[in-house]
Amino acid sequence: MSVPLGSMRIRSLLSFIQSVNQQRGLCNVPMRLVQFHRYGDGGVRVGVEQGEGLGVVDLKAFEPSMPTTMKGLLELGDEGLECAQRALSSGQCMLKRSDVRLLSPILAPEKVVCVGLNYRDHCLEQKAPIPKEPIIFSKFSNAITGPYDDIILPSESQEVDWEAELAFVIGRRGKHIKEEEALSYVAGFTVANDVSARDWQMKRNGKQWLLGKTFESFCPLGPALVTTDAVRDPHNLGIRCLVNGDTVQSSNTDQMIFKTEALISWVSKFVTLTPGDVFLTGTPPGVGLFRKPPVFLKKGDVVECQIDQLGSIINKVV
Repeated sequence: MSVPLGSMRIRSLLSFIQSVNQQRGLCNVPMRLVQFHRYGDGGVRVGVEQGEGLGVVDLKAFEPSMPTTMKGLLELGDEGLECAQRALSSGQCMLKRSDVRLLSPILAPEKVVCVGLNYRDHCLEQKAPIPKEPIIFSKFSNAITGPYDDIILPSESQEVDWEAELAFVIGRRGKHIKEEEALSYVAGFTVANDVSARDWQMKRNGKQWLLGKTFESFCPLGPALVTTDAVRDPHNLGIRCLVNGDTVQSSNTDQMIFKTEALISWVSKFVTLTPGDVFLTGTPPGVGLFRKPPVFLKKGDVVECQIDQLGSIINKVV
């Protein structure tokens, strides 16, 4: 029996689309990927949340060949994400939320790339000009801590401040990435707090930002890595920070000057991006430094950073 030419063309087109999606690393099922410890077992595991705050599917228990870290999962590309999809759909190997402790979605990334002055309303807050190019700095990876872990006040600083930020994680290797292709390099989005020692950032170390940004515990991340297809528009999300229950930051990611695509394209001119690399995309107005008088964190404070569709991280200051 002959196959109509039109049907052949349609099948060819569908096959081409599927091939392009595979090359881009796209997954079909929205997921909330997490790293966790199971109480009584100190090992790091990768899982998939059934939903925000719900049970977690243990990926290694579902498929023993899978890695135990998020970075390892991302390095597998489509194979890892497809396995996570199957695990989530199966309903097997489910752990109660009360039986696990969530960790940062990424541990020990090769890079933690940060962006300064990337919200229009934050620039207006401090009467700073709108940057014409992204202002890039970094944190060391040992600054990363979990979504509910403590922020440790260093004895070296008296001016520790909060910064709620949208973060994203790179899912595949790339250099000189075009803006129109950049989102295909993103594994997902998460919530960050770019905790900052303003005295070291603004007055010490030659006013280079690194030391003021990279004390241990100065980069809470989480609670989950939300895959790109689960986020309707990453540049139209409400973003908030609360200190002791009082809202200190409230804005929207539509205020970002350089969007995700532009940041990836810009940074990849200089360095090769690899799976697990973390980007912090800047903070809105309301930081403690520019309050009158300035307000800084003290022991006992509780800081909560929230982003719509992604969740919240809650960290006590000790």
